[in-house]
Amino acid sequence: MSRYRPPRSAGTPLITPEGEARLRAELHELWHVKRPQVTQSVSEAAAQGDRSENAEYTYGKKMLREIDSRVRFLSKRLEKLKVVSERPSDPGKVYFSAWVTLEDEDGNEARYRIVGPDELDLKQGLISIDSPLARALVGKPLDAEVRVETPTGQRTWYIVAITY
Repeated sequence: MSRYRPPRSAGTPLITPEGEARLRAELHELWHVKRPQVTQSVSEAAAQGDRSENAEYTYGKKMLREIDSRVRFLSKRLEKLKVVSERPSDPGKVYFSAWVTLEDEDGNEARYRIVGPDELDLKQGLISIDSPLARALVGKPLDAEVRVETPTGQRTWYIVAITY
């Protein structure tokens, strides 16, 4: 049995200005702070002699590979992303970067912001524009009914508020 998995699609190349700032800050932190520290610790571990049994050296090299991989990913991804900073012409409808307050059939409210796949964070209420809920919301006006097929069955929400 093969362990090969086809590469994941990168998703929609949209991002909010805040999301781009976070990715750029992470890239700066990795490249200018973390990588020099790890490089220094690897060179100190290498100076101790026998590298084959030196756990600090082996761990440091592994950390460098992980940092370099993430730096490569962030550099390429930031080149492809389009920052969406302007507000839509019709703020009465749901579009990218909107905060949407939804009410379900039981009267429970939830607030979500539609963002790019690189910013996804459910704890903060950030949902990807590629998610089924966001796809169903985009283009809908205030007070619209939205139906989404979930793993537990079809759910219905009503759009209570839209802010940008």
